[in-house]
Amino acid sequence: MRKNIKKKGKKRNKTTLNLFHKPGQGLYKKCPLSGKEAPIIDYKNIKVLKKFISENGKIIPSRVSSVSFKKQKLLSRAIKRARILALI
Repeated sequence: MRKNIKKKGKKRNKTTLNLFHKPGQGLYKKCPLSGKEAPIIDYKNIKVLKKFISENGKIIPSRVSSVSFKKQKLLSRAIKRARILALI
């Protein structure tokens, strides 16, 4: 009988390519809010916040906008603050 054995170790990044991927192209986008010249996430910075809100006024999920988990939490908190203060 086979037993389910869990492999311990690091998780691997996806490196499989299909017909439409170019060589050297990563499968995941980098976070647009991380890096040297990234905009500051603040409830007063409305231009940045509007980029991450849909037409219906909902916050765009991180799987669509490719924002990291930490920045997504800061972003959603800033959007909610701006809504309360009627800036958005």
